[in-house]
Amino acid sequence: MTIQWFPGHMLETKNLLKKAISKVDAVLEILDARLPEASANPFVNKICKDKFRLKVLNKNDLADPEQTKLWLDYFKKKEGTSAISICGTHKSQAYEALNYCVNKIDRNRARKIKVMVLGIPNTGKSTILNSLAGKKIAKIGDVPAITRHQQRTSLKNNIDIYDTPGILWPVIEPEKRAYILAASGAISDTAIDYNDIGFFAAKLLIKRYPDLLMQRYPFLKTLPDDELTLIEKIGSARGCLKKGGIVDFQKASEVLIRELRAGKIGRINFETPKDLEHDD
Repeated sequence: MTIQWFPGHMLETKNLLKKAISKVDAVLEILDARLPEASANPFVNKICKDKFRLKVLNKNDLADPEQTKLWLDYFKKKEGTSAISICGTHKSQAYEALNYCVNKIDRNRARKIKVMVLGIPNTGKSTILNSLAGKKIAKIGDVPAITRHQQRTSLKNNIDIYDTPGILWPVIEPEKRAYILAASGAISDTAIDYNDIGFFAAKLLIKRYPDLLMQRYPFLKTLPDDELTLIEKIGSARGCLKKGGIVDFQKASEVLIRELRAGKIGRINFETPKDLEHDD
């Protein structure tokens, strides 16, 4: 499956960022802690070459804590890469990331420090901004691409922070990366097939998080052997049925995906550092 979802405002944002990046001192690159590599936009590497950039693994409250530690170790070993893990709804953690970034900047305290927040849709950029400001100044939600325009907010200690719209890239490849982004909610549901994404997520959960599956869905007396059986059992138990009692796999897949995204199944990762080794 190749996913193409690149609304017009994303192209506009891309051109805007090229111009704006030269005017800031540092960058907070917001990643999803459940998919740190898949949620990293290659475009950011191109425009941030001369700026200090901190990779912020956000939503760590939804991620597998053991995998988050492995990801931080992975980035630590990469030359010139700094990373931190936070939950953006916690003000103290949001400021921990910001201060880490600010302390890396040679500054004249008489002038404002300018920090830009970058990332793909639905990684929690606006949530972090609201935590830093201590009030709701940016729209948030579980729908990707809510923020449409660059927004500047003045914080204490003479710091300006810029929230930018989330952007993807025109064609998302390889196929596995497209599935991961779709399952996490980074891509609009109008651009995906829930059947495909549901089967991908089911296969991943059976393989990596069987105990969490059994806890969330107690009607599973034994672990299903394959993703088809899992989706079928979820659909049957949750009333996702067509006429004649036939399971509606589309609706059953939606149930699984929405509960997975919301963290109701538990703290999971869509990818691990070991996955990168296998891909290589």
